[in-house]
Amino acid sequence: MITQFKKGIVELCVLKVVSVQDLYGFEVIEKLSEPLSVNENTIYPILRRLTNQGLFTTYEKSSSSGAKRKYYEITESGKQSLKEKLEEWYQFSKNIKLILGGNKNE
Repeated sequence: MITQFKKGIVELCVLKVVSVQDLYGFEVIEKLSEPLSVNENTIYPILRRLTNQGLFTTYEKSSSSGAKRKYYEITESGKQSLKEKLEEWYQFSKNIKLILGGNKNE
């Protein structure tokens, strides 16, 4: 995927996957790495930024390997931000389809 296309959408995808279930950092990377070709150098700064903005909270939980993992949980502010960003994305993608020759109803 072209880097410029990815930049604007990865944050939205991180919000979305964490909204479905609490995840630790590596799980976020696993869910997004194949479809978006992202890695920890992309995801961890986004997780920190979203946490600092109050869109995520974190908590630690022991794993089967014994080490504690930091889990990310979406906050009410995060849910609202996700809703707004999804609405913007759907409108934007609909407009792009119109410009590129897609059907207005798609």
